[in-house]
Formats: sequence, C-alpha cells, structure tokens
Amino acid sequence: MKSSTAIRCLLGFLLVAIFLLPIETLAHGGEKHSKKAPSAKADSLKKEVVSTKDTITFSKVTPAEHAGHKANPAKVHASISDFPHIHPLIVHFPIMLLLIAAGVQFVNILFRKKELNWAVTIMVLLGFVTAYASTHWSHPHTDGLTEHAELVLEQHDKYADYTIYLSGLGLLAQLLSLFLFKGKRWSIAVAAVILIGAGYAVSMAGHYGAQLVHIEGVGPQGKYLEQHH
Repeated sequence: MKSSTAIRCLLGFLLVAIFLLPIETLAHGGEKHSKKAPSAKADSLKKEVVSTKDTITFSKVTPAEHAGHKANPAKVHASISDFPHIHPLIVHFPIMLLLIAAGVQFVNILFRKKELNWAVTIMVLLGFVTAYASTHWSHPHTDGLTEHAELVLEQHDKYADYTIYLSGLGLLAQLLSLFLFKGKRWSIAVAAVILIGAGYAVSMAGHYGAQLVHIEGVGPQGKYLEQHH
C-alpha cells in the first residue's frame, strides 16, 4: 500500500512538472510586444560582434548598461519575440522527457507498476510531440555555414530524425504494453530498450546542437540563421 501511494505521488509530481514547465516557457508576463522602429539610443546599446575566421568575440556589457538592467528587472527576462528563433525554447522538452521516460521504464522492468507505465506513456507522448515540433515545425533555416558546420548540422539532423522514429516506436510499444499485453514484464522490457535508444538519439542530437551553438557559433544573436520578417 505504501509503495502504491509513493508511486501515485511520483506520478502526480511528474504530471505537474510536465504541464507547468510549458506554461513558464510560453508566458509573456501580460506584455504586448509591438514592433517599433529602433531609436538612436537603442542602436547605441546594441552589442557589436567581431567575427574572425576561427572565433566570435562579443563586446562586454558596459557598466551603464548593466546598471540599467539592474534598475529595470523587466530587461532581464527576454520575451519569446526577443529570441532569434523559437527552436531552443522547445527542443529541451524532448531531451528531458525521453531521458526520464527511458530511466523510469528501465526501473519498471523490476516493479511492473501500472502507474509507472502510464507515467512513461504520457512522457513519451509529450516527448514525441515536442521532438517532432522542434524538428519539423520550429527548425531554424541556416545560411552561410562553414563546411565543417554543415557536417555538424547533418549529424544533428540525423539524430533528430532518429529521435522521432524511436520515440514514435517507443510510444507504440508503450500503448501495446498497456492495453494489449497488460503490463507483462517482457513488454515493458521491449519498450524500455526502444526508449533507451530514443534517449541515446536525443542525447546525440543535443550534443551536436550544443556543438553548433557553442563551437560553430550558429544561433547566438541570430548568426547564420535566415531571418523572415
């Protein structure tokens, strides 16, 4: 009885965390963001980017600018419209959800708890949807990449596609385990193996994505991204 209560509490916590995080990500704080012509003062506060063949150097924030941010906390929290692209705001959800789902289902091979099976199914469903969204609906288009960055991008896209396929297959395995095989241990194990594969794929996609941003310089302040107005 105690273990069942603990599992229900864990399931409730996971569901609350899953549904509260998107709310925080999508919140605008009640502000309306209208496009205005940039003023001369705003232009003077923009950071200058000095590009070289191997490095990208950003100018430091001046004391006056830092003081302005401290005096006005609203400048600290950027709105969605301030980002060059929405992709990084979505892509972390499948990384988190699929990795947690794989770990929980692996543990559930031992416990065979229906509550955990349901929790994993919900996480995989949300992970699959957000993985598909970040790959097909909110994937940024690049322009002017170096030859090496193109190779990294190809690997990133390849593992992103693997993530979609494996998470979709894992979702199917979860549904079959729940409704057709009634949570038999072997069906949970099959789903766990597939989800571990999905977790590996999304980890590799995240690795190459981080490499694109932090090594190749793709994305910060819209660099190498196509801009559509």
